Amino acid sequence: MDGFEASVNVPRGRFEFKHRPETDRDFETALQRARSGVRLDVEDAIELLTTGTDSTGIDIERKEHVLETADRRRAEVVGEEVTFVANLNNNVTTACNVGCLFCNFKDAAQRFEKGHDGETAGFTKTPEDSREIARDAVERGVYEICSVSGLHPALVLDDEHREILEASDGDHNYKSASAYEIDPGTYVEQIEAMSVDGVHVHSMTPEEAYHARRGTDWSYEEVFERLKAAGLDSVPGTAAEILVDEVREVICPGKIGTDEWLEAMTAAASVGLGTTATIMYGHVENEAHRALHLDRIRALQDETGAITEFVPLSFVHQETPLKEQGLVETGASVHEDELMIAVSRLYLDNIEHIQSSWVKYGDTQGLKMLTCGADDFMGTILSEEITKRAGGGYGEFRSVREYVDMIESIGRIPVERSTDYEKRRVIDTENGPFGPTLGPKADGTPLI
Repeated sequence: MDGFEASVNVPRGRFEFKHRPETDRDFETALQRARSGVRLDVEDAIELLTTGTDSTGIDIERKEHVLETADRRRAEVVGEEVTFVANLNNNVTTACNVGCLFCNFKDAAQRFEKGHDGETAGFTKTPEDSREIARDAVERGVYEICSVSGLHPALVLDDEHREILEASDGDHNYKSASAYEIDPGTYVEQIEAMSVDGVHVHSMTPEEAYHARRGTDWSYEEVFERLKAAGLDSVPGTAAEILVDEVREVICPGKIGTDEWLEAMTAAASVGLGTTATIMYGHVENEAHRALHLDRIRALQDETGAITEFVPLSFVHQETPLKEQGLVETGASVHEDELMIAVSRLYLDNIEHIQSSWVKYGDTQGLKMLTCGADDFMGTILSEEITKRAGGGYGEFRSVREYVDMIESIGRIPVERSTDYEKRRVIDTENGPFGPTLGPKADGTPLI
């Protein structure tokens, strides 16, 4: 879809992009197509996301029509249940040299080197640290451990990968672990450490998979095969940001491009790993970019069938380089957030679950998203460093009892789920238990 052209220049911020939010379609036609259930195209998505390219700004009445249509579709596809998973985030390291302008999670890797003159608020965990965290989480009833980390120069796939990089003449963003105060081990060691007592390990984004094969001729399939053998169960489709290269060149020029992200995700699916998919919106991109992103995710799902959920992530701008450098002033508006959820539901006709992230939206707005097309309410988390370090005000922890109360407050049915949605427990809202029951050692005891 890179050949898609639109002609009205309504850029977000001060960027002049090739892809612009205008179509030859009109809003009413796009809305009617959405209501009829036909497969939408990029022009439809742009019209719905903008509430019509015939005028600037969002038309509130039109927006409500989009939200209502998406909520009806949600009810048709998944009914009245709202799902969540008992999980914990164990991010291994903040050390990273990629330099994405939307991120404040990272810390320059040289700050972690021996003899560095200065302090860092970041961290690196050894495999032993990760194993201890995982064991404690499993004992408390967690079903899933999610791990998304910075690209530490010493992190390699395994010992063979280290030997290749040590013998290489190239840089490959590699430096021996001996240069650092703390050795992060290898990706295989970290996955093995977190894979305790049958807990589900959700880790290794496409960007991390690229880092795990840098300097070699290994395929993504080979990388994911080795990680799967180490205990990896599924792959988070983060690092997607916006899957249009003209946007990636602005916000994350050091990251892999759109085609390579898609290649990695296809490879993960090909070796039998389930995946998720995300979009991070509300920075420099426009509605045409968002629509193109949705189209690429839908095509990926047509090919692989491995995506269990789609997760719109509203850009948290407050303490990021994009904000500090004056490239953005704000993140997405509430109206944009609601439309992103709704159009995701309407466009992604081959992905059953759309997630509302309370870490990004907060409790009140997160619940509102469940009436705009979303049906999943994320997880218990227990910690969430990435959004907090970007200036977000939410994160940390959500108990099963809180989930029950919040989901009931909007007249929906709370359901504890597994990562892949195959295991489900409809919670008895009168009697509980109000702790997790699906994890390897879960017995209904509250997590905290």
